[in-house]
Amino acid sequence: MCVWKFQKMLQIGVEKKVARYCKILDEFLYASIEMKKQELSTLGNNIINSTTEKRDLLTHLLVEEEKYSNKFLRDVSISLIVASRNTVSSALTWLLWLVATHPDVKKRILEEIKQVMTTKTSSSGGFLSEDELNKLILLHATICETLRLYPPFPIEHKCVVEAYVLPTGHCVRKGTKILVSIYSMGRMEEIWGEDCMEFKPERWISEKRNIIYVPSYKFMTFISRPRTCLGKTMAFMQPKSMTSAILWNYKLDMGKIVS
Repeated sequence: MCVWKFQKMLQIGVEKKVARYCKILDEFLYASIEMKKQELSTLGNNIINSTTEKRDLLTHLLVEEEKYSNKFLRDVSISLIVASRNTVSSALTWLLWLVATHPDVKKRILEEIKQVMTTKTSSSGGFLSEDELNKLILLHATICETLRLYPPFPIEHKCVVEAYVLPTGHCVRKGTKILVSIYSMGRMEEIWGEDCMEFKPERWISEKRNIIYVPSYKFMTFISRPRTCLGKTMAFMQPKSMTSAILWNYKLDMGKIVS
């Protein structure tokens, strides 16, 4: 038996702490769910008929015709809190650094944001709706280029379930673990061309100003079908929302190095 299983069974050591922390988190989440239900009960149709951009996730789920259990709502909340915590923060860090070190890209992203912001009220604080964020083509391309060069997960592994012969002729046995270096793939000349080491968001934009489709087996930051990351859409929306708000409200530049 693994040590953690033994600790969990006896409620000792680290597992005792984990159980206590999980209880605190559950109490907070279940209280938030009940509070949201009471709010919806009080406001009624005012919330249901409101525009989708004014709704938070719990509101979206609670106004659906299909009734979800509190446990389901809790599980969804946990997934959003935990699953994207490190990956989104890593992507956002590299994104802001690349934008700050490439003034030409930053200038063009700001111009793109300005075009969308002309229809917003001054009280919006730079936060855009999902539809408005989807209009930021250059920002989306910049995020793609950031994830190509600096993927949150530099290495991924797969386990072979049945013996198989790869297109290269290599035979892999059942149970073999295959390591995929996503970081290296994003910098391979055979895949991305001679300029693979350059930061060029334009490589993701077509002549018609649309995002170019790139197969998941080439751009493996979100893994490939049928195991593509479930949070892929959110992984683009969060950095878009935060970056557009930061660039709109603040001046982003690299600080001076202090020796």
